Amino acid sequence: MSGIVFRRATVGDIEGMFRVRMAVLENQLSDPSRVTPAMCSKMLQEKGAGWVCEAEGEVVGFAIVDLSRSNIWALFVDPLFEKKGTGRELHDLMVTWSFDAGQSKLWLSTDPGTRAEAFYRKAGWVGTGIEQNGEIRFELNNPDSTIY
Repeated sequence: MSGIVFRRATVGDIEGMFRVRMAVLENQLSDPSRVTPAMCSKMLQEKGAGWVCEAEGEVVGFAIVDLSRSNIWALFVDPLFEKKGTGRELHDLMVTWSFDAGQSKLWLSTDPGTRAEAFYRKAGWVGTGIEQNGEIRFELNNPDSTIY
């Protein structure tokens, strides 16, 4: 795909991130007030980091990690860019950076029976239980960490 760029996210990308977040077909945000631009800004500037995929200068996917909780906070791709490796590249950039930053383990949760569940299992994440909200909890260990 020509014109595709992966890079670290900035607060200037938040509007594009929200456009992608509201366009997804699965794991739709039922209450947009639960995730605000201020929350995204705090994630990008204080608690972790994010990455975006741009196509012709427009955000078409993004990923955010919350290092304060060792948690994958977001990974979303515009439906027009699904199944093209966009999500996997964002995932790999985020996970590699997190482990390089010293995280020994990451976790996330997602609804069972979704494409997201299959995506994370294929990427090596291990289901470790069910959260109170019914989502599956997944964990991924840093292969370079020694865990006793």
